[in-house]
Amino acid sequence: MPVTKILVIDDESSILETLRMFFEEKGMTVFTADTGTKGISLFEKERPRVVILDIRLPDTNGLDILKSMVQQDMPAKIIMITAFQDMETTIVAMKTGAFDYIHKPLDIDQVEQAVDRAARIIEIDEKTPSLQTFTDAANPLAIIGRSEKMRHVFKMMGLVCTRQVNVLLQGDTGTGKELTARAIHMNCAGKEEPFIVFDCSAVVDTIIESELFGHEKGSFTGADHTTKGKIELAGNGILFLDEISQLPLKIQGKLLGFLQRKEYTRVGGTHLLKSNCRIVAACNQDLSKLVDKGLFKQDLYYRLKVFTIFLPSLEERLSDMPFLVEHFLNKINRELGTTVIKIQDGVMERLRRHRWKGNVRELENTIVQALVGCRGNVLLKDDIDRILNQHRSEPVAGLESFSLAHVEKKHIARTLSQLDWNKSRAARLLQITLPTLRSKIKKYNLHPN
Repeated sequence: MPVTKILVIDDESSILETLRMFFEEKGMTVFTADTGTKGISLFEKERPRVVILDIRLPDTNGLDILKSMVQQDMPAKIIMITAFQDMETTIVAMKTGAFDYIHKPLDIDQVEQAVDRAARIIEIDEKTPSLQTFTDAANPLAIIGRSEKMRHVFKMMGLVCTRQVNVLLQGDTGTGKELTARAIHMNCAGKEEPFIVFDCSAVVDTIIESELFGHEKGSFTGADHTTKGKIELAGNGILFLDEISQLPLKIQGKLLGFLQRKEYTRVGGTHLLKSNCRIVAACNQDLSKLVDKGLFKQDLYYRLKVFTIFLPSLEERLSDMPFLVEHFLNKINRELGTTVIKIQDGVMERLRRHRWKGNVRELENTIVQALVGCRGNVLLKDDIDRILNQHRSEPVAGLESFSLAHVEKKHIARTLSQLDWNKSRAARLLQITLPTLRSKIKKYNLHPN
């Protein structure tokens, strides 16, 4: 255990003696101080790994000592203790950098658990290498991916940037459809033109037409003045229609007319307006199936799918997981002011095993939650487990899950996906020969996603 030195600072001699005897019996060296001045001196001289610090001291405020210790270049974990259980002090202590906050009268088991957790985090921190810092972490439009499927997406984005055509983005929730649309916009010749977002699922049916096409003064109750719609606001730029499958059939017809003629009228108006805006539509459903069910106009579907980009789910691009996690760590550290630059062994495998129904968005939110509660420089597997278990999205295993052949098939498929279908590396990792792997790929009818 890396924690061999503990410093206890408290003005109660009984607490100093009790904690000294308890932790010395566990083989640790314990230093004690009954004033803040003595405590700071011992801290600088002995460089303890864990400090147990009282907030109320005879010569100074423990919060001031905490601030001073945190600012020094010593990787100590500081556990605050106090008999005054007020909200404000607790918030200030944790915000300043305290590792934990324990109320008096002290429960020795609670103190021991806090010290053990601090020791464990220090140990993990010392044996875990730091990550590199990616320059694209500062780019809000960075799309991370090195898998075959993402390389194909990037090619399609490059092609469509040079062609003034409508684009349909198909992909599950959280796969990055709006981010892709923005990246297309920023790489087009008209990147200085507006980029307007309209979520078709977030507006009630009665005002969608007005929101899209605008309205004239007096066209309906409450229309006190003429208002421009999203199409007009987009000008010569891009209008991003998110969740276009939610657009009512009546509005689908008017949008189709606009796409055919590049002309439209405001609600309550008769004057024809023109627009050269480009439509980038997004949908998390298969529009062709909605067409078959009569829920989406076929002609509009054909107009939108002139150029279609399919965004893969996270499960289809598991080989990108390390790059996504490192990117989000750098991005979130910058945004939240955290300093998590290491990933504990086992974290990546735990993330790969999770069923990401929310895809990349859910992954980013999970890492945000982990970093908000992080008390060190390491992304811990325990924290990831706790967060993922809270909103567990794995389906209940069916009878098929108990088939050894099914388990083997899933294991081989996942390994190949993680390694971007590099069969030689997969065979070594699976500890089978390359011919055996090829045989099992054929047996289970496996294919690259």
